Amino acid sequence: MMTDPISDMLARIKNACQRYFETVDIPSSKLKAGILRVLEREGYINGFKEVTVGERKFLRVELRYYEGKSVIQALDRVSKPSRRVYSKLKKIDSVFNGFGIYVLSTSKGVMSDAEAKENNVGGEVLCKVF
Repeated sequence: MMTDPISDMLARIKNACQRYFETVDIPSSKLKAGILRVLEREGYINGFKEVTVGERKFLRVELRYYEGKSVIQALDRVSKPSRRVYSKLKKIDSVFNGFGIYVLSTSKGVMSDAEAKENNVGGEVLCKVF
């Protein structure tokens, strides 16, 4: 039994980036797909698609590299099952002086910190990416 599937997804992506894999498979869920959509829009991954292996569904993530290095340098979980972290719109600060993003789960869906500011919503801070 997995207690935190989001942390598992982030760990799989980090490990695959360190080993320079082209793709990584992650067990599928709607929340994970939402996080991956944000990472794709912000340019941290090339894309993802849902594949079926046997009876299980996976999200196959295509990782992005630039000049031999992974575009994702840091991928950290902020809100955990043991300690949820919520943030109002005005309290969301920048990640690495604006070079990174926060991924938030809001009432309007999963979005980056910049999109949350545009939509004037706050929410649960899922992870930060740089």
